[in-house]
Amino acid sequence: MNDFYTEQLVKRKTTGKVMLAKAALIILTLLSLVLLLKVPFAFILTAVLIAIDILFFRNMDLEYEYLFVNGELDVDKITARSKRKTVFSTNLEELELLAPTGSSELRLVQAEKTYNFSSMVQDRKTYELIVSQKGQKIKVIFEPNDTILNGFKTLASRKVII
Repeated sequence: MNDFYTEQLVKRKTTGKVMLAKAALIILTLLSLVLLLKVPFAFILTAVLIAIDILFFRNMDLEYEYLFVNGELDVDKITARSKRKTVFSTNLEELELLAPTGSSELRLVQAEKTYNFSSMVQDRKTYELIVSQKGQKIKVIFEPNDTILNGFKTLASRKVII
């Protein structure tokens, strides 16, 4: 049995906005702790801010896993290295085009939805996957490794530009 199987894990970069929000939350939490020393009923505010800190910090630790098996691509979102959810799935029958971001072939295609499952690191090479699902064109931006690209090229060579 010749199954084509590969997986890749991509860690999402923490953006400046997220870092700013984290800093603001930490400052607010520290201020509520100081307020707790002076006002006895401030413990509710402190408890709520600590809970928000925990949830926010966990949910900002993102990774994407690309799983390519026999022409089926699944993208899973992994939050805080513990919670996994499949956020996108497609197969070769739905594939219209796979090309590097910015290539001239992509200018001809207009997508109704766009998903970005890349690391958001500036110098990394990203690819755009155009699929048609339920009559709707969807663009997926991701960072496949050479094994995934070669798998797409092998199974759908006319629709893949490397």
